[in-house]
Amino acid sequence: MCLSIERLTLQTDPTTGDRIHEKVLGNIRCTACRRVRPCRRPVSAGRRAERGKGEYTRISTAKFVATAITEFEAGKFMADVVQGPLPVLELLKERGMLAKYSSKVTAGYPEWTRKDGIIQLFGIEYIGIIYNKEKVPAADVPKRYQDLTDPKWRDKIVMPNPANHATTIAFLIGLRDHVFKSEAEWRKFLQGLAANRPMFVASLGPTPSPIASGEKVIGLSMPKYIVTMASAPLDWARLEDPLMGTPRAIAVTSKAPNPNAARVFVDYWLSSKAMGMMAKDVGEYVLAPGVFPPIDGMNKAKVISIRELSDEETQKWGAEFKAIFSAR
Repeated sequence: MCLSIERLTLQTDPTTGDRIHEKVLGNIRCTACRRVRPCRRPVSAGRRAERGKGEYTRISTAKFVATAITEFEAGKFMADVVQGPLPVLELLKERGMLAKYSSKVTAGYPEWTRKDGIIQLFGIEYIGIIYNKEKVPAADVPKRYQDLTDPKWRDKIVMPNPANHATTIAFLIGLRDHVFKSEAEWRKFLQGLAANRPMFVASLGPTPSPIASGEKVIGLSMPKYIVTMASAPLDWARLEDPLMGTPRAIAVTSKAPNPNAARVFVDYWLSSKAMGMMAKDVGEYVLAPGVFPPIDGMNKAKVISIRELSDEETQKWGAEFKAIFSAR
């Protein structure tokens, strides 16, 4: 998780192409929590096109929320735009830190992506099953998450550690809520997955490399790595079950130093052009209509958003998953 701060001078309205006087827009500061890399693509493109200036700083989401609230209450929160996981923006909204703004660019977005005319969802950090297509025969590719419990995958799976990786903990709870028909069926899946002794890594980032190298052949990971590791023999399992992930959102701050520039930037961020960069260049699953990552079949996939757990829930389920997977 991270914080990025971007200062971008815009001179063109990205939705119309019209020139806008620089002194009207000024410098815009965009603050983002977690996963900076995909966010940099559209921002950097705008910076190159408009000759803006940028700087990045990283900080954990937990520290960001506390710091942002403290700075806001002291009148020192200087961000024009905030972007990050939905729960983070909801916390800021509760504190009165976000302003109402409904971008016309989102007219074609799904209705559920608009939050009270303040927060706008734009993407889902989707997780599914990816595999080494040179090591896994087509007939063996899973059709359901349940298939990962087949003994043939013993010692061949990689996934983030379900004891302490928050996103993976939320994903496993998402399976309970959206995929399995009963608690008993879900727990049987967990026990079967644990019995296959998956290799644990610290986060989603390291999951594709052992699959690509053949050290492992399959795993719970993000299909976007098919794009970012284009030369690797990776593919994704076309499941009967949905791909799932936590939603990401963007909003204008209530005391933005440059509110006009902030709204223009949000329009740009939510445009098909910017969302297309995120999808095409880094494989992100975005919610702009008709925009999909260049991954075969992804335009037909069912991708749903799941809730991010509270700290208390994450700790509770992390401890329970640790016990389940330690007993393998």
